[in-house]
Amino acid sequence: MNVSSPSQNGSLSSSRDSNNDAVIKNVIVIALGLIINYINGTLIHTFRKHQILYANPRYVLFIHLVINDMIHLTTAITLLFSSYILEKINGTLCCIILSFAVFTTMNSPLNLAVMALQCYITICFPLRHSEICTMKRTYIVIAWIWAMSSMAILPDICLVVAMDYGKLFLSTIYCERDNLLRHPVSKQKRDVLYSIYLVAVWIVLFYTYLHIFFAAKAARSDGDMKKARNTILLHGFQLLLCILTYVYHVIVRLLVYLFPRNYRDAIFVSYIFIQMLPRLVSPIVYGVRDQLFRQKLKKHLFCGFCFKTRLAGF
Repeated sequence: MNVSSPSQNGSLSSSRDSNNDAVIKNVIVIALGLIINYINGTLIHTFRKHQILYANPRYVLFIHLVINDMIHLTTAITLLFSSYILEKINGTLCCIILSFAVFTTMNSPLNLAVMALQCYITICFPLRHSEICTMKRTYIVIAWIWAMSSMAILPDICLVVAMDYGKLFLSTIYCERDNLLRHPVSKQKRDVLYSIYLVAVWIVLFYTYLHIFFAAKAARSDGDMKKARNTILLHGFQLLLCILTYVYHVIVRLLVYLFPRNYRDAIFVSYIFIQMLPRLVSPIVYGVRDQLFRQKLKKHLFCGFCFKTRLAGF
């Protein structure tokens, strides 16, 4: 059986594992994916039920992140199934799945950087917040995020079509980025582009969170200081995990070098921590910890429980 040793952007590189190891790894990935998608689905349903949430740019950006994570996990699980059941799939279908995997992988850090900017404006420029952070601008920023993410793969797809590799779209291949995008230019572009995005996101995060911390310090309130510090630490941990996706291919190469005998297990663990764990942390950091969203979520869950209880009574 071909094991799914996760590789860049949620794709899975083919290698050999024992049947027991393969089953365990598949069960872990699928179970985590279903749990996270269920939690995110509950958050989306709560968001849709309350106008005060979907009329606020902060929550629109958050729910865009949640939807993006659901798409990412779905594509990752799809690639997992295809690698085990079908092994090879049509090149066109692989291109579509990988495109969504790359889009959503790139979207998360960019979306988090925009959310950090929005939080910075809210705290440091409260009087101008409603003027700067409008709903129209929020949707424009979301479109900009997708446009920036498209630069990571659309030029490569065009290059594949233009070169002899275009025949891959009509053949069956093992669905992995390096199998589809074989041209050396694609790999070089990926490394350069990811480096630029990594530096840009880090600059935004350091700038905004330092200003948020200093603003809380200037308020001279121990409670505000502690809250700001805890918020920055939690957001920083989650953002660090997401930003690691930009250097995931480097981490994979390093793990193969350091653990030549057990590299499959090492890559699998890194996949869980870098690709899946941030999708579990996001709902907690940006949703459940938010007072307004937590209040609406509790109300929604309580109403759902009461409804089920009434149905059980008939």
